[in-house]
Amino acid sequence: MKTLIIAEKPDMGRNIAAAIDPKAKNHRTYIEGDTYIITWAIGHLIGLAEPDAYDDRYKRWNFNDLPIVPDHFKLIPNPKTKDQLKVIADLAKRSAMLVNACDAGREGQHIFSLIQRHLKLAQPVKRLWISDLTPETIKKGFAELKEGAEFENLTRAAKARSEADWLIGMNGSRAFTTKHNELLSVGRVQTPVLALLYDRQKEIEAFTSNKFYEVEAWFTQEETKYRGMWQGDKLTDGEKAAAIAAKVQGKEGRVASYEVKDTKEYPFKLYDLTLLQREANAKYGFSAKKTLDLAQALYEKHKAISYPRTNSNYVTEQNIPEMHRALDQLARTSYGPLVQQADKKLVHKNNKAICNPAKVEDHHAILPTHKMPGNLPPDEQKLYDLIVRRFLSHFYPAATYKVHSILTEVDVEGQPAAERFKSTVKQLLSAGWKVIYADQKKEKPATKGRGAKAEKEAEDSDEVAEEEISTPFSLDASQSVHCLESNAKEKETQPPKAYTEGTLLKAMESAGKQIEDEELRDAMKDSGLGTPATRASVIERLKQVGYVVMQGKRIAITQKGRTAVELIRGAGVELLTSPEMTGHWERRLNEIARGIASDETFMRNVKKFAALIVEKVRGQAQARKQAFAAGEEPAAKGPAARRGRSGAKAKPAPDGGEAADGRDAAAPRAKRGAGSRAAAARRPAEPAAVVLASPAAPARGGAPAAAEPRAALPGCPRAGCRGQIIRGRRGYGCSDYKAGCGFVIWIDSFGASLTDTAVSYLLKHGRTALMKLTDEQGQPVEGRLVLKDTNTGRLELEKVNR
Repeated sequence: MKTLIIAEKPDMGRNIAAAIDPKAKNHRTYIEGDTYIITWAIGHLIGLAEPDAYDDRYKRWNFNDLPIVPDHFKLIPNPKTKDQLKVIADLAKRSAMLVNACDAGREGQHIFSLIQRHLKLAQPVKRLWISDLTPETIKKGFAELKEGAEFENLTRAAKARSEADWLIGMNGSRAFTTKHNELLSVGRVQTPVLALLYDRQKEIEAFTSNKFYEVEAWFTQEETKYRGMWQGDKLTDGEKAAAIAAKVQGKEGRVASYEVKDTKEYPFKLYDLTLLQREANAKYGFSAKKTLDLAQALYEKHKAISYPRTNSNYVTEQNIPEMHRALDQLARTSYGPLVQQADKKLVHKNNKAICNPAKVEDHHAILPTHKMPGNLPPDEQKLYDLIVRRFLSHFYPAATYKVHSILTEVDVEGQPAAERFKSTVKQLLSAGWKVIYADQKKEKPATKGRGAKAEKEAEDSDEVAEEEISTPFSLDASQSVHCLESNAKEKETQPPKAYTEGTLLKAMESAGKQIEDEELRDAMKDSGLGTPATRASVIERLKQVGYVVMQGKRIAITQKGRTAVELIRGAGVELLTSPEMTGHWERRLNEIARGIASDETFMRNVKKFAALIVEKVRGQAQARKQAFAAGEEPAAKGPAARRGRSGAKAKPAPDGGEAADGRDAAAPRAKRGAGSRAAAARRPAEPAAVVLASPAAPARGGAPAAAEPRAALPGCPRAGCRGQIIRGRRGYGCSDYKAGCGFVIWIDSFGASLTDTAVSYLLKHGRTALMKLTDEQGQPVEGRLVLKDTNTGRLELEKVNR
C-alpha cells in the first residue's frame, strides 16, 4: 500500500509532487505515483457543529437555553468542500501511512487533526515540518520526516483553542444579542481588541489641548552653525517666550559643555509577520489582511520567501548557509549592485542579532529563498522588496556617527543666570546598511531597532530632537559663539494618536501594554492578542460586524462598537475586554503546545467562564435601541453596572479563559427571529454586499428602513457603471455590487452619521455641506466630506478654519 500525503492547499500539494515524484500522474483532486498519493485539504474541510446539531431547540435564539456547553464537540464537514473530503477518505483506504503536510503551525496541525478525527483514520502518521517550498527544502523535509506523536501537544492546543473559541463566542454572542435585541458579536480576541480601540478613543475625546512655547536659537562659530533649544521650565506664556528669544538674539554666547561620542546604528531586526504587516501598513497603507495574503502568495505561489506566519525575528545556525545562497542568487537580479557591496562574513552563527536559536520556536524569521521570482504583480513586488532589503541590510556593517552634545549659555544684561540652550548634532561618518534605503523616500520607520529608541521616536515625536548632518562638524569649546537668530514657536500638546492597523498590531502583540524595552517585548510575544497568523482576521472581523470603520489609515470605532464594550463591561465581565488577561490565556495555549499545561484544566475553566458570562448578562437591564445608532448616548446599564463600573468581576481560575484566533464561533446573521443565526461569522466580506440590505431590512438603530423619509439617491458615479446608489445597514453602495462594483460610502464617516440627503448632495456636488466632524486624531472639527475617489467611494475631510 502507498503513503497518503495530505497538504493544506492544492498549490502546496503540487509543489510537493514536483519535488519528490515529478512523474506522478495528476488526477485533478490528487496526484499519484508509485510510492505516494498526494492530495490536499483546501483549508478547513471540517468544523465544529452549530448548536442545533445538539438539540433542535437551539435553532431559535433563546436566552433561557444558555449556556450551551456540549459534553463532546461534534464535527461537521464543510458542505462546500465535502467532495474533497470524500476524495481523502477514499484515498486513505488505499494507504498504509499518512503524512501531515499541512502548514507547519498550530492551524495546519488543527486542519489535519480534524480530518483524522472525523474520518477516523487509524494509520501511523509522519509530519512534514518545513519553512519554505523550494524543491530542495521539500526533499530535505521528506528525508527527515518527524513522528506525528511529537506534535500531539500542538494538536491539543489547537483543539482547545477551537473549542474554547466556540464556547465563548457562541454563548457570549447569543447572550448579549438576545438580551439587547441587537446583533452583538463577542469573541475571545475580537472583544479585547475592540476595547483597546474604545479606550484610545475615550482618551482622545477626554484630551484637552494646551498651548506651550519653545524657543530655538541658531549659533555660529566661523563656518560652523548649529541649532539650540532653550532649557528651562515649560513655557506657557507666549510673551515670556518671545522676550527670551529677543534677549539672546545677536548676543555672544559661550560653550558651557561639549561632548563628542562615537555611536553605531545596527540594521533593524529581520521580519516576523506582525512586524512586516506593521511596516507595510505604514509605508504602503496595506491592511494586515492584504499583507498576509501577499506574503502567502510569495510563499506558496512563487516560493520566493520562507513561511510567513512566524513570530520570530531570528534564524538558527542551519539557516545561515541558506541565507548565503539566497544572497548569491540575488546577485543575478536587479538587487545585484547592492549584493556587490554585501559581506557574507557579517552573517554568521555568532551574530546574535541574526542567529538566536533560543528565540526560534516553530519558524525562523521571514527570509527570501534562493528561488528568484519572475515579474511579480506590483503589490507583491513591494512586499518582496521590503523583505529583500531587510535581509540585505544584515550583510552590511553598522552605520556610524559622531554625536555632538552641546550646552550653550548666553548672558543677558541685568539677569543673574544665563539662558541655556541644548543641541544635539548627529554627524554621519559611514552610512553602512543605510545605503540600501538611500534610493527611497525617507519614512518614519514602523520597525523595531536593535538597542535603540527609533520606533518610539518615529511614532511619538512630531519633531526630531536632534539634527542629523552628513558634513563635517567642528566646534572649539574655548571660543565664543554668536546667536545669529532666535524665535519663539507656539505649539500645542497633542492627544494620543488614533490607532492605525499598524499600531493596533503592535498593541495586539504586547497585549495592549505600552512596552518599549525590546527584551520585554519579545518575552510578551507568546501572550499577545491572537497569533501572527490570526491578527489580520481579527481586525477584518471588527469591520465586518460594524464595530469599526476605516477613515483613511485611522481605525474609527462606531457607536455600535462603543455600546458593545460598555454593555460587556457594564454586565461585570470585563475579563472579556481585558487585553492583558486574554494575553495570559494565549500564553496558556502556548504552554499546552509545549506540554507544560493541561488542556483539560483549561477547558474546565473556559466552560465555567462561559456560564458566568450568561449569568452576568441575565441580570443586566436591556439597552435602548437608540444606543446602537450614531450620535446617541450609551445603553442603559444593569444591576452590575449600578454597583460600579467593574460590577462583580469574573475571575476564572488561572488556567481558565478563552482560546480563539479571532474567528467568532457565534456571530449571528442579521435576520431577527427564529432560525439559527450563528453562522454569519463565516460570511465573506464583499465590498458592497456586506452593507446592503433590502428596503424592508432594519436600519441602524432597529427602526424599519421604510419608516424613514428618503431622499432620491442618484446613480452610481463610477465610470461606466449603470447601477443605482442604495442604502444598506452600514453604507450607501451600488446596486450592481454583484457585478463587481465596489463603490461604498460608509454611513459612519469622520464622526458623522450620513443621511440620504447628505449623500445625495455629496454625490451631486462632490462634497457635503458644512458639518461637525471628527478629524484623523479624533478631535472635533468643522468641515466638509469630499468624495476623492468615484471608483471606491473614498472620502476625505476638508477642514474649515474660522
